[in-house]
Amino acid sequence: MSDLARVRAWADALISRHLDESWSFGFDNAKRRAGLCDFTRKRISVSRYLAARYDDDTNQQTLLHEVAHAMAGASVGHGPEWKRTARALGYTGGTTHRGETATELAPWVGTCPAGHTAYRYRRPARAMSCVACAPRFDKRHLFRWQRREITTAERLAALAPR
Repeated sequence: MSDLARVRAWADALISRHLDESWSFGFDNAKRRAGLCDFTRKRISVSRYLAARYDDDTNQQTLLHEVAHAMAGASVGHGPEWKRTARALGYTGGTTHRGETATELAPWVGTCPAGHTAYRYRRPARAMSCVACAPRFDKRHLFRWQRREITTAERLAALAPR
C-alpha cells in the first residue's frame, strides 16, 4: 500500500526528468482506471483510490505507463512507438489495467439469476446480461440493478490501505 505523498514525489520526479515544465501531476477520483495522460491539459493523473491500495511497484509502473504516453504523443495509442518508449523508461506491464478496482464505491450493483455480481459507477442505461452465464446478450441472464448510497466515511475508508 503506497503513501500518496510518495506517489506524488515519484510522479513529479518522472515528469521533471522526462517532460517539460508544462506538464503537471494530480490525483483523480477514478474507480476503475489506474492512470490517465491528458494531452489537452498536459496532466498526468492517477486514481487516489487505487493508488492508496496498490503497492509501490504497481504505482511506479502506472506512472511510467502514463509518462510514456506523454512522451510518445497522443496519436500513437498503445502501438509500437509507445511500447518502445515505455520499455525504454523501464515499464514492464501491459497496455491496460487489470488490477483491483474500487468496487465498494460503485453505487450500482447488479446481480444475475445465478448470483454473479457486476458493479457500475453510473446508472445502467439499458438491459445487461451476465457474460459469465452467456457470452452474448441473453434475456435469461439479465442483471437486476440496485442502487446503494456511498457515504463520505466509506469514500474516506477507500483511501486507507487495507
